[in-house]
Amino acid sequence: MRRGACPGLAAPMPTGDGLLVRLHPLGTIALPAFAALCAAARRHGNGTIEITSRGSIQVRGLSAASAAPFAAQIAALGIAAADGVPILCNALAGIDAAEIFDAAALAADLRRTLAQRSMPTKLSPKVSIAIDGGGAVNLASLSADVRFCAQQANGEVTLRVGVGGDAETAADLGIVAPKDAVETAVRLLDVIARHGRESRAREIVAVEGITPFHEALTSYPAIAVRRTASLRSPICRASTSCERGTAEDVDGRDKPGHDDNPIGTHPLRDGSLASGVGLAFGHCDATTLEHLAAAAGQYGASGFRAAPGRVVLAIGLKPDTAPLYTAAAARLGFVVRADDPRRHVIACAGAPICGSAHFAARGIAPVIAAAAAAHLHDAFTIHLSGCAKGCAHAAPAALTVVGTSEGGALVADGSARNAPFAVVAAHELSAAIARFAGERAREAGHV
Repeated sequence: MRRGACPGLAAPMPTGDGLLVRLHPLGTIALPAFAALCAAARRHGNGTIEITSRGSIQVRGLSAASAAPFAAQIAALGIAAADGVPILCNALAGIDAAEIFDAAALAADLRRTLAQRSMPTKLSPKVSIAIDGGGAVNLASLSADVRFCAQQANGEVTLRVGVGGDAETAADLGIVAPKDAVETAVRLLDVIARHGRESRAREIVAVEGITPFHEALTSYPAIAVRRTASLRSPICRASTSCERGTAEDVDGRDKPGHDDNPIGTHPLRDGSLASGVGLAFGHCDATTLEHLAAAAGQYGASGFRAAPGRVVLAIGLKPDTAPLYTAAAARLGFVVRADDPRRHVIACAGAPICGSAHFAARGIAPVIAAAAAAHLHDAFTIHLSGCAKGCAHAAPAALTVVGTSEGGALVADGSARNAPFAVVAAHELSAAIARFAGERAREAGHV
């Protein structure tokens, strides 16, 4: 399968370990429903469940005979899930004590409009929209074709619009009122659709700049677009001041304390807490996730939310029970600290799960994380890709290791598609990666 295929309940994707399905859950999954999903994954698949970098849930190892019963069982659970054009919101949208705009409500309006206009049939399945409501856990590092970021100044909430990237790299189109957001998104997606079924916003910007997108908005007088100082300024980058003012006079996620790391505890509107824990290397067996759900219920949580960054958030914990839940999650092997080195090693399914892979990416990931632990941090991430498709991480990493028939190809500051600086045998990968990480740390003055 080429990179870019999007498996769903009704259209599972063949992989090396059977069929794979992906769910895009909306809102909170009640704990009994989540536990039932885990049981169904074990009964109908091979029991491996993944949380993706974009917050989707994947179930592996289904068969042609079991895929339909699995889909029927999941449908009966009443888990709200999205299809069509992927629209991504803050993981705690609608319940976050810190959000300044209801991203979930806008997403619902947009889904209805896009479905009515048959927009999903005109676009690549990878084309996506990000709506950041300004909550404690933002979408700064999430790349999208169209992105909105809520900002507030002098009591007014506006949406900053960008195309073709994350909060740092997206091309800035200006600011629109929330009432114009749906039409703005439709017009920007129309630009992408006119460039062909496989087109993406970043490719259009790279060749033509922002002109096609800018003209799509300015040609429609009903949309009032306020231009900003720079056409490629950060789109609400976390922990920086907006162009319209400093962090002292602009409310929202630009203030310190708002980031894109869901791990840890976050206050909710009702006074309870959400607690995020990560799946090491993005995957877990269904039984362990069932145990996590049982622990969440024991300590008072009502449900789970899947979050970007391969994280699951327990919703509704109390201040006195949240630490107990975190401790239970740690005992089960989940990532509970932001400085856990496993957060900075991204591994695809690898061999033998994926038929395209040349090495067992997930099998060696723990060894790599341990070998390079002293040097792993937000600015130094390792991507282990079993083949050149780079499915687990399309963006550049400090070090990308690509499986080839000759061994692991090492790419510095690039993606799986870039040229390597060396190729090492599989049994030498751990030592080679540790050496590279150490050299980078010394160059940066960290050791």
